[in-house]
Amino acid sequence: MLYYLCKYVLIGPALRLFFPARVIGAENVPAEGGVILVGNHISVADSFFTPLFVKRRVTFLAKSEYFTETGLKGRLKKAFFNGVGQVPIDRGGASAAHDALMTGVRLLKQGECLGIYPEGTRSPDGRLYKGKTGVARMALEAGVPVVPLVMIGTDKVNPIGSKMWRPHRYTAIFGRPLEFSRYEGMAGDRFVERSMTDEIMYRLMELSGQEYVDVYAAKVKADLESARLAEQVRRGTALVEGRGPGTVTRLPGTKAG
Repeated sequence: MLYYLCKYVLIGPALRLFFPARVIGAENVPAEGGVILVGNHISVADSFFTPLFVKRRVTFLAKSEYFTETGLKGRLKKAFFNGVGQVPIDRGGASAAHDALMTGVRLLKQGECLGIYPEGTRSPDGRLYKGKTGVARMALEAGVPVVPLVMIGTDKVNPIGSKMWRPHRYTAIFGRPLEFSRYEGMAGDRFVERSMTDEIMYRLMELSGQEYVDVYAAKVKADLESARLAEQVRRGTALVEGRGPGTVTRLPGTKAG
């Protein structure tokens, strides 16, 4: 109930007003039965905009941190995500990936429309990164089609690092369903699942026009964070040694003055 209340009354009308969209191919989403919506992920806004154009309820596997924050903000966030039917998954435990996959398969077999970002995280720079094979395993285990969905321009609505959304037009493109019945019974074959995932990512690249990078986005983010920390250490060392901006290095035998 809360899902449709948010979509049609509380949130949806405001999103449509301040963030006008051009929508292409929404009819490609099957009216019933399990289906996976696979999307590129360039903005937090992607998950808010997607349900606006799908008549069915879209369920995302949300990270468990959204449900475990403390305080008033945490309680409100938990109530919101529970109310709109999002499913928490633990991404930190040893069996986290398997548990998330089984949860997805269960929902798909129940006839749900499941939203997934194969990159596993938001793009750090607007490019499209290597997809994880979990989406292929779910499609094979549940025997469901995969509908590619790309968002173009949502990174202008919510740029990386920004906390406030900015009114901006964007485009949502739903591609034709990808059908993988030719691989029936081959779930668990890593070569098949990689082939399927690469096909999905290639279609997302075609629809979005993004540059493709054959590296996992999570690794790129980790490398960027390591570089940032290394730079902080370098700057801190330079300041301690008197080599930073605004410092004066005193010659031996002289007095500071």
